[in-house]
Amino acid sequence: MFRQLSVVLAVLLAAGCATAGDEDGGDKGSSGTGPITFATGRDTTAYLQPLLDRWNQAHPAEKVTLLELPEAADEQRAQMVANLQARSTRYDVLGLDVVWTAEFAENGWIIPLERGLFPLDRFLPPVVDTAVYKGKLWAVPYTSNAGLLYYRSDLIKKPPRTWAELREQALQVTKKHSIEGYAGQFLAYEGLTVNFSEAVQSAGGQILNPDGTEVTLDPAKAKAALEFFIQGLREGWIPKESLSYKEEESRLAFQNGRLVFARNWPHAYGPAMAKLGGRFAVTRLPGPDGPGASTLGGVNLAVSAYSKHQQTAQEFIRYFTGLENERRVLSEGSFPPVWTELYDDPQLIKRFPYLPVLKQSILSAKPRPVSANYNQLSLVIASSVAKAITPPFSETPDDAAASMKTELEEIIRTQ
Repeated sequence: MFRQLSVVLAVLLAAGCATAGDEDGGDKGSSGTGPITFATGRDTTAYLQPLLDRWNQAHPAEKVTLLELPEAADEQRAQMVANLQARSTRYDVLGLDVVWTAEFAENGWIIPLERGLFPLDRFLPPVVDTAVYKGKLWAVPYTSNAGLLYYRSDLIKKPPRTWAELREQALQVTKKHSIEGYAGQFLAYEGLTVNFSEAVQSAGGQILNPDGTEVTLDPAKAKAALEFFIQGLREGWIPKESLSYKEEESRLAFQNGRLVFARNWPHAYGPAMAKLGGRFAVTRLPGPDGPGASTLGGVNLAVSAYSKHQQTAQEFIRYFTGLENERRVLSEGSFPPVWTELYDDPQLIKRFPYLPVLKQSILSAKPRPVSANYNQLSLVIASSVAKAITPPFSETPDDAAASMKTELEEIIRTQ
């Protein structure tokens, strides 16, 4: 099936090195075939290698080698950027956080892809949008993501829909049981940007406009989001230890029985089931007045502009994002697939009863700004939020929101 695309791919890839801002591009990589590498975040569920083994058995001359990058998105990006800025050929296929598309395309680090080679019409529409920049497809959706609220169903009767209900239940349960209340990802990194963005969105606000050209942060919405975290930390139902949590730390804290509630991505479901069995469930994130709005996450697969085997890289992406592999992404890795039909599959719903909630969360999630300077924006947000929510709370929510807005506007003006 893949070999039939060889002629088409060769023509497409001849022009495949053009950047978003330079249609002519340059002679960076090669449209050849051969062994490739797949650089992506660390596999915490050990589901990736069997999928790679299937490819390698069928393609002995074009084997793929997994290059595991750090777990944290910020560290993954740093390693990729250093590699690509050096024009290294070490990486062929890149597993990109959905928010990096604009930056990597604008800098000419990845090549544009032909839409017709991939069944995008069968993918979740918001997910496809994350792979498009300036009207071109620069990557192929591989996994999606939306934040969910994990809760101990054996300790509470009904999951909270609002922040007030979350606070009340956390306080009640922590008094009765030897357990902490609620945690998200509150270390000063991309995870904190996501958690804060979700709180702002849930309060009805947004930090930037959709195309990332204007700061639209409402100080009142930002204050409400910050006060939600600060109140929890002051009252103790958000443990101070969570200020050092990334995704992995919060996952372990919940599955090991140390938390009543945890905000995390769907990949934490499988490990939690192995530890807690039927003693937990998931629901949508709460907001001030009802269900909140998650931040759209996920991983897209792109081809390095410096790869010497770009044809093989594209063929591998077609294979890896195919329907059956996407089914395994969910069933074996607990990651949200990008094929819409999998969310309506009765057998999968029986095994993963949260799928209808997850589908709703993804379709209602808000994307992060499309900006080539997103990393700078995220650093400002995370740093400002960390100052406000870290004891002794020396910076007020009003001051933190104001300084954040000023710094974001400066980045937007100079981009």
